[in-house]
Amino acid sequence: MAAIKVGINNCFAVKRWPEPEEWARIVGKDLGLEIVQFSYDLLDPATREPTLSLLSGETLEACRANGLKIDTTFTGLIGYSMNLLAHPDLGMRLEALRWYEQAVLAASKLKARGTGGHVASMSVKDFGDGRRRSYLESFLIESLQYLASIARAQGQEFLLWEPMPLSREQPCTMDRAKELLAEANERSKLPIKLCIDVGHQCAWDAKGKDLDPYAWLRELAPESPVVHVQQTDGKGDRHWPFTEEFNRKGIIEAGKLLEAIDSSGAKEVTLVMEVIHASEEREGKVLEDLKESSKYWMERA
Repeated sequence: MAAIKVGINNCFAVKRWPEPEEWARIVGKDLGLEIVQFSYDLLDPATREPTLSLLSGETLEACRANGLKIDTTFTGLIGYSMNLLAHPDLGMRLEALRWYEQAVLAASKLKARGTGGHVASMSVKDFGDGRRRSYLESFLIESLQYLASIARAQGQEFLLWEPMPLSREQPCTMDRAKELLAEANERSKLPIKLCIDVGHQCAWDAKGKDLDPYAWLRELAPESPVVHVQQTDGKGDRHWPFTEEFNRKGIIEAGKLLEAIDSSGAKEVTLVMEVIHASEEREGKVLEDLKESSKYWMERA
């Protein structure tokens, strides 16, 4: 039976509670959690010194004061808005690689065991050109291997690669995830792992089991030490909370999810709630939803 831990991505705090002492208090005291996945939307790893070190120190102190551990760090909506390591322009790809270098180093400043996230999005033009697509995938694989070598030198455990709900943002299917993961790890100095999100099985051109979040977990949970959980209807990347209202609409059930992980043979998985409200939502409602979501998972995991 897999050992399950429950935590939260602190993306909920972006623009609302950016102060470390505020979001740390919410997570530790209001939600009763101990594990945080730190969103780089709250502290850009490319921030200049001494600001980066000062804010990293303040973040660690706030975590200590509230009984929290930063388990991993992750890209946020800022990175997701970019093509990153699959940008059509080489200079922009190199800029993305430099940014990811800083992301790996910043993870060590925050005492995390690894970092990762969304890594690449091809343009429509490049994805439609077989030779170009193959070249960009090779560039991406080599870039991830390079970043893994930096992570290894920093004493980290792995590099996380998030499957996405779009074919231009690989991997998008289970078979492709297995192929790319095998290729990436063939010459990697540190394990390159997945971070499966159970709301990402909604690509418009996906079929069959690739649309089933539980199938992803049954087949790939051993390669995904961190799993993002969100409530969703399976038709879009919703990031709904696990409240009574949205649990009626959604397809994610804790029991089925945990059963899928157990059947996969995975030994340990950290479930990270990734709940994203609209910017205009009331702060009080956000907190209510986060509390109910945390209670839902802590009572079942």
